Amino acid sequence: MCGIAGWVSHQHAVKRSQGDVEAMAKPMTCRGPDGSGTWITPEVGFAHRRLIVIDPEGGTQPMSRRVGNATYTIVYNGEIYNFPELREELAAHGYVFQTRSDTEVLLTAYIAWGADAVSRLNGIYAFAIWDSQRHTLYLARDRLGVKPLFYAEIDGNFLFASEIKGLLAHPLVSRRVYRDGLAEVFALGPQRTPGHGVFADIRELRPGYHLIHGPQGTTIQPYWTLEAKPHTDDFATTVATVRQLVEDAVTRQLVADVPVVTLLSGGIDSSIVTAVAARAFDSQGRGPMRTFSIDFKDMARYFRANGFQTNLDAPWVARVSQYLGTWHTRVELDTPDLDAYLLPAMRARDLPGHADVDTSLLIFSQRIKESATVGLSGEAADEVFGGYPWFHRPDALSADTFPWALRLRDRLAVLHPDFRAYLNAEQYVSERYQEALEEVAHLPDEPAHEHRLREISYLSLTRFLPTLLDRKDRMTMAASLEVRVPFCDHRLVEYVYNVPWDWKNYRGITKGLLRQAAAGWLPDAVLMRQKSPYPSTPNPSYFDAMAKRLLDILHDTFSPLKPLINPPYLERLIREGPQSEQIPWFGQLMGNAQLFAFLVQADAWLREYDVEIV
Repeated sequence: MCGIAGWVSHQHAVKRSQGDVEAMAKPMTCRGPDGSGTWITPEVGFAHRRLIVIDPEGGTQPMSRRVGNATYTIVYNGEIYNFPELREELAAHGYVFQTRSDTEVLLTAYIAWGADAVSRLNGIYAFAIWDSQRHTLYLARDRLGVKPLFYAEIDGNFLFASEIKGLLAHPLVSRRVYRDGLAEVFALGPQRTPGHGVFADIRELRPGYHLIHGPQGTTIQPYWTLEAKPHTDDFATTVATVRQLVEDAVTRQLVADVPVVTLLSGGIDSSIVTAVAARAFDSQGRGPMRTFSIDFKDMARYFRANGFQTNLDAPWVARVSQYLGTWHTRVELDTPDLDAYLLPAMRARDLPGHADVDTSLLIFSQRIKESATVGLSGEAADEVFGGYPWFHRPDALSADTFPWALRLRDRLAVLHPDFRAYLNAEQYVSERYQEALEEVAHLPDEPAHEHRLREISYLSLTRFLPTLLDRKDRMTMAASLEVRVPFCDHRLVEYVYNVPWDWKNYRGITKGLLRQAAAGWLPDAVLMRQKSPYPSTPNPSYFDAMAKRLLDILHDTFSPLKPLINPPYLERLIREGPQSEQIPWFGQLMGNAQLFAFLVQADAWLREYDVEIV
């Protein structure tokens, strides 16, 4: 994994400003602490930060290759899991390789096949390639958006970077935020509309899209979308296919020249990933699989079962680790840890985020990094197989909004009435929701229930999953840790997307299809365990810590957040304390303590990023 940045100016201004290109990469050093590189011509500049995973000697970037009269140069962030097959195919066409790296394979694939190369890739990636003969820049991003990529077009200049902070480091990029950017933060956040960069000058290259920029302008189009297709396999074949796809995805993603571990929660998703990985390690003679889990101090003391979390993770983690024979490490965090890392987590994301769910992952990643550089986790299984409560609850299925954010009115009550009116937040969210629904392709004569569940599936994969992938990428890369997500393998996503709902929910059991496909990999009790989300601390001390921080803001005359919020309402929520009803305002875990944390991060974001509200 790496951090990439670049600047194209057809006015040939780049070479005179090499320091600006280097400045774009500097704030992303954590994405690539193992090396850096810069490539500059009068017209274009690339900068790269490298985290070494494959081919330490040969994978240096920016990388250039000359063919005929053209020179092609790449900067790339990610992993191409099928690069051995692509390399073999390209070699058969006469291409000669100088390294073992997937970077060279990716660059050569583009030289051989042009923009069509991206459709052949299996991996997680965001990359840029400059064609010196055509004077064009090509950008592409992986299908699910595991790897980030942002860009800006300003006065004939085109800039790109892995993170927003990379673009903000360039003097041409302003810090202005218009009304829609504020609505992204305060009405949708931590969700973000695909393509939206919050800051006025910044856009995101959407997942599954590629972009060509040249002297004549910029064109952007999708190379991959979720399609509605009839599912023709019978149930037994479907189970076997899912099993094969999961096993192949996990096994491919174990390739690395550095230590690889799994993140094990004791839930079905991470346990399946760990089971397949542990078997592969055994067959490859790589020794016992290392696993890591996270927990919170006094979790057993304060935990109260609810509809989202029915039991503790720790006993299940121990059971899975013992069954698979993994070498396990348990990382325990306490409220002071979460408090201390609240703002570093915001800086890693460049925006307010998931409160303790972010901060705990950041600290967890730092602990894992002490032993490994690559990890595998179970993200996306709930989106792919229909595991979230909103796939099953009538109120969510019938809601005319994003089903993980049913409390919009309560959430907006924390805003000052004038700011809320200025945002026109309800209409903004409604428009973003309707836009998403308009993207969904359906089969003719699709039954009403299947029709709605396809919509929920599409929304989950294209609107909710990106918030988790943003979180995973920023928190782990802030610790210089690469985390791979096998359930985001596009072959698996495409296949399961069109499986009938009754099979996904086989015998009325949530994710029943996945449980059937994983039969024999884990004890039956583990396979049948009810879904439990990534843990959030139930300790009332966290509520108290976040309430104290928010009260400091409410009493600060110079707070940039204070004019935007409703202090009396927030003070009432604080007085009600941690024992009041904690219905999540986003996702499954964001209660009042997390709302306070989000607002604390928003205040720091406005200050530290010098946000200019327009």
